[in-house]
Amino acid sequence: MSMDLKMLIASAVLTVLLTLPYSIGFLFTRGLFVMAGNREDFPPGKGWIGRSHRAHLNMVENMVPFTALVLAAVVSGQSDAWTALGAQVFFYSRVAHAVVYTLGIPWLRTLAFLGGLAGMAMIVYALVN
Repeated sequence: MSMDLKMLIASAVLTVLLTLPYSIGFLFTRGLFVMAGNREDFPPGKGWIGRSHRAHLNMVENMVPFTALVLAAVVSGQSDAWTALGAQVFFYSRVAHAVVYTLGIPWLRTLAFLGGLAGMAMIVYALVN
């Protein structure tokens, strides 16, 4: 299996795992009955819980183009060391993004986000060249 696909799988697992911190936080702050309910008019989380939730939503948004790019590289036979590096840059930047976003470190969060974009840009570069 190519490194691109391994990083895609790792990113999918990361996306799922990112639900755990804020879900546990909501469970402890709002209780089991609220969390087991339909959550209509569910207010956003505050502090680290809200940041963790937003980090997860941001990851979901970024998984769509990342998945398309990795699959395009693999299916077209253009998967190489450059696309593998781009996928790794994306994954590790997204791990850093989730951590620093949850901790509330704004400038590092932005740098980590840009790292994820750079990883995707590396894959795009390989696809168009």
